Amino acid sequence: MTITATRRAALAGSAATLGLFSIGTARAADFTYKFATNLPTSHPLNVRLQEAFDRIKAETNGALVINLFPNNQLGSDTDVLQQLRTGAVEFFTLSGIILSTFIPTASISGIGFALPDYDTVWKAMDGPLGALIRAEIAKQPIVAFEKIYDNGFRHLTTSTKPINSPDDLKGVKMRVPVSPLWTSMFRGFGASPISINGAELYSALQTKVADGQENPLVAIWVTKIFEVQKYLALSGHMWDGYWPLANKRAWNALPKDMQAIAAKHINQGAVDQRADLAALGGSTRKDLEAAGIVFNEVDKAAFRDRLREAGFYKEWRGRYGEQNWKVLEQAAGSEL
Repeated sequence: MTITATRRAALAGSAATLGLFSIGTARAADFTYKFATNLPTSHPLNVRLQEAFDRIKAETNGALVINLFPNNQLGSDTDVLQQLRTGAVEFFTLSGIILSTFIPTASISGIGFALPDYDTVWKAMDGPLGALIRAEIAKQPIVAFEKIYDNGFRHLTTSTKPINSPDDLKGVKMRVPVSPLWTSMFRGFGASPISINGAELYSALQTKVADGQENPLVAIWVTKIFEVQKYLALSGHMWDGYWPLANKRAWNALPKDMQAIAAKHINQGAVDQRADLAALGGSTRKDLEAAGIVFNEVDKAAFRDRLREAGFYKEWRGRYGEQNWKVLEQAAGSEL
C-alpha cells in the first residue's frame, strides 16, 4: 500500500508538471482563486463574470474555482492593484486609466474625445491599440486577457449647476479617479479635480467634498450616484473599459489547458457584457430621468478645443511617445 500510494503521488506530481488536469468526474478544486471588481453585484460586468466562473468550474470539473468579490470588498482600486501585483488577489478588473498609475501607457485609450463611438472603440481595443496596451501590461507581473469589458462613455454630473460649456466647469470641484490622465484632463477644462477612489465616491459627493464627478450612465445608476447629484451633461468626453487582469505567477501556475478554458470563458463574458451595456443605454437614461436627474446636451467640439488650447494633447503625446501616439491616431482615424 505504501509503494502504491507513493507511486500515485509521484504520478500526480508528474501530471501537474506536464500541465494536465483530470476532466473526468467532479473533484475538489486544485485551484481556488479570488477575482475582485469595484462594481456592485448587479452590474452586467459582475453578472457576466459570474456566468464565466460557473462555466469554468463546470468545464474543469471543479478543478478551477474562481470566487467573485465585487463592490470593492477587498479594498480600493489602488489597494487591490497592489494585491494583484503581489498575488494576494489572483484576478482583478480595472480601468486602464487607473492601471496607468503603474503602467503609464495603459491609459492611452482614455485620451479625451479620441475614440468617438463604439465602432471605433472595438476596432481599436480588439485590434492594434488593445494589443499595444496588453504588450505593455505583459512587461509587468500581470497578464491582461484579450477582450476588455465595457464601462462606457463617461459624462459629467454636478449637484450645483448644469454644465453647458467648458466655462461652466471653471473652479468646480470635480471628483476624478486616481490617475494623472484624469487630473490633467479636468485641469485642462478649467475645473478643480480631486482624486478619490471609487469606494469613497458616494460619500465624497454626499458630504460636498466634491461638487461633481464623471461616469458612464450605467455606473451612475448602479452605484446610486443619482441620489447625490442633480445635473448630467452628455459630454462623452472619454471611453473607459475594464481590463480583466491576472497575477502572472498565479496564472502561470495553472495548467495550459486550464488557462485556455479560463481565457475562453472570461473573454466570452466580455463580448456578452458589451452587448448588455449597449442594450441598457436608452433605458438607463429613462431611469435616471425618473429619479430626478436633469440631462443636457453639450457641444463636444468646444470641450475638445478647450483641451487643445490647454496643451492637453501636446502634453500626452510627449508622455506616451510618438510611436504610441501614432497607434492611437490610427485607431481614432484622425489627428489629435
